[in-house]
Amino acid sequence: MGMLLKIYPENPSHGSIRRVVDVLEEGGIIIYPTDTVYGMGCDIMNSRAVEKVARLKGINPTRANFSFICHDLSQISGYTKQVDNPIYKLMKKHLPGPFTFILHASNQVPKMFKSNKKTVGIRIPDNNIILEIVHELGRPILSTSIHDPDEVIEYTTDPELIYEKYKDKVDIIIHGGYGNNEASTIVNCTSEEPVIERQGLGIFEH
Repeated sequence: MGMLLKIYPENPSHGSIRRVVDVLEEGGIIIYPTDTVYGMGCDIMNSRAVEKVARLKGINPTRANFSFICHDLSQISGYTKQVDNPIYKLMKKHLPGPFTFILHASNQVPKMFKSNKKTVGIRIPDNNIILEIVHELGRPILSTSIHDPDEVIEYTTDPELIYEKYKDKVDIIIHGGYGNNEASTIVNCTSEEPVIERQGLGIFEH
């Protein structure tokens, strides 16, 4: 059974962060707070864990539009093609923050998902807990929202309710306070001009 682990966003304890990273390194699945809704994720390099997350979400991993949570912009370089300077500046201006930037994927990404994925979503949430976890892990984690349109909205915001629902399915649910119930703003940067695909919490400014 998964555990509910309380971590304080203002000052995440290194011991708790390390505990979560140990679980990720062993192929575990975690649920964690972001600056928007709670997310579910795993180590992107563990294909079995990625498949398990996809199963829990009821989606095919080869077709899923997962995002990666990175610690900073330097961490995206292995997973995206060269980012043009104007796009890089836009990302730098908006991150960390409640945005998902869709970029051209590097050759590494299709291999990881055994698919022909050409794009990848990048998140750098303004949340110390998940940024510390990714920093300690040393590579991005897979990210997908705990958001089900058929569920009562509280499932996305109250970690205690998320725990009740997912305790038999995942390894750790991090209690980092209430989440938002509005997802990130998705900005597609794969053509000449950035296009907002979904307006969420983040207000995008050119």
